[in-house]
Amino acid sequence: MKTKIIKVHPEDNVAVALADLWQGEVLSIDDIEVEVFNDVAAKHKISLVDLDEGDKIFMYGVLVGKATVPIKKGGVLTVDNVKHQAEQAHKKTETTGWTVPDISKWKNRTFNGYHRPDGQVGTKNVWLFFPLVFCENRNIELLKEVFEKELSFRKPSREQLLLRKLIQGENTTESLQIEEEESEIFDNIEVKFITHQGGCGGIRQDSASLARLLAGYVNNPNVAGATVLSLGCQNLQIDIFKKALERINFDNRKPVLLFEQQQMGTLDEMMSKIISDSYAAIKEANNITRKPAPLSKLKLGLECGGSDGFSGISANPALGYASDLLSALGGSPILSEFPELCGIEQELINRCVSDDLAERFLELTRAFEQSAIDAGSGFDMNPSPGNIKDGLITDAMKSAGAAKKGGTSPIQDVLDYGDYVTKPGLNLLCTPGNDVESTTAMVGAGANVVVFTTGLGTPTGNPVAPVVKVSSNSTLARRMPDIIDLDAGGVIKAEKTIEQMGEEILEFIIKVANGEETTKADALNQDDFIPWKRGVSL
Repeated sequence: MKTKIIKVHPEDNVAVALADLWQGEVLSIDDIEVEVFNDVAAKHKISLVDLDEGDKIFMYGVLVGKATVPIKKGGVLTVDNVKHQAEQAHKKTETTGWTVPDISKWKNRTFNGYHRPDGQVGTKNVWLFFPLVFCENRNIELLKEVFEKELSFRKPSREQLLLRKLIQGENTTESLQIEEEESEIFDNIEVKFITHQGGCGGIRQDSASLARLLAGYVNNPNVAGATVLSLGCQNLQIDIFKKALERINFDNRKPVLLFEQQQMGTLDEMMSKIISDSYAAIKEANNITRKPAPLSKLKLGLECGGSDGFSGISANPALGYASDLLSALGGSPILSEFPELCGIEQELINRCVSDDLAERFLELTRAFEQSAIDAGSGFDMNPSPGNIKDGLITDAMKSAGAAKKGGTSPIQDVLDYGDYVTKPGLNLLCTPGNDVESTTAMVGAGANVVVFTTGLGTPTGNPVAPVVKVSSNSTLARRMPDIIDLDAGGVIKAEKTIEQMGEEILEFIIKVANGEETTKADALNQDDFIPWKRGVSL
């Protein structure tokens, strides 16, 4: 490690501790000496100047907070001496230029994907089961048990094997091996099941929003077809779902099997019909094989969660560079989590390719923030206890680092929750900052791969799209190797540049898209799905 602190932007008046710092330690940065005023844990920030009460604090070149009490030069920033503050965004004031990265080594590259009738290309081939209303969750679970057991879609987990040995009287956990089951009946398709708590009981707008999300999942290029269960009397009627699907793709040619329990007699009759029809459709979908496709067919979800003080200087900017490479190749990166864009809205507004898009982003952001305020909260309450413990003490500080996932490319479209990506280049999608809600929404918007950066670790996955985990630090990668796919800690240790790590991320994405690499989340069968409930219950 060449230095123990780093100043991210020339205009910053704070630095990030790359290692633990000790009181009295003297450090040099930008030809000035800083004596550490008190012990500082790695990932936290120290002031490079004497700050008076009310003075502004800058990091990543933007306002991220203000001092609530005097802070000595070399002093650590905490929730006790710093308060959230961010610049207010206004209309588009300029058009930000973009230096297009060199894409020569990827220009003629392809990935082997599943081609759909509408021209989209999947990185997986999934048959999806889901309900329109929570009343059908039990039936979905019954179908899951039947299909996974009889079609050998899921090997027994380590935990299941452990329980099996304990039942048999073996009290050892040593040498647990995944036993070989009988060979799978289908080798070219996955069957996935999702449940939710919506579809009825809330306001009608919630059901309409859920319909758009589920329609997006059916339209996602990774989905070959779907089995959909309805009770019959719920708010989210079959007709509403059909219209939502037509809105996204008026010429949908994927098989969608719809079953309404209140019109089908007994449960046994209904389940027999669902199983026989779905089996025939899955058998047909298994005939779809991988074929070459250009990298422009990749729609990449950009996610972060369990972030730490290193996320914004290693994993996130590296993913941002991969995002820029994909944008230049004609692909579609998706940046979401609007509460985690707080404080850098003006930069994003100026990156929008038109005034209309800039205004749409501003309107969506303001409406979202106002809804949080009306509920007695606000974007300033976004950092989690884990974020704060590891150095992200204000929302603006967290946001400035989180936004690095979006790179520097122009913003080609701005989408509300439930909208679907149709334009190449960087897309903004209005979602919460919650990891699973955001990931769920990006896949519903068409993402066929998601890259998820983390500093603290999270098992989050998705039933439809592979989720690649990138750690911001090597300690996490060593501690939780079962959930981390790539380690960006080399950037912190000055062993790799941001650009080198970004290229490594893109290469891994291509391997995942090819089916050559299985993400750790997929290996763990981590199928998380949480719709965003924006309204109240009635």
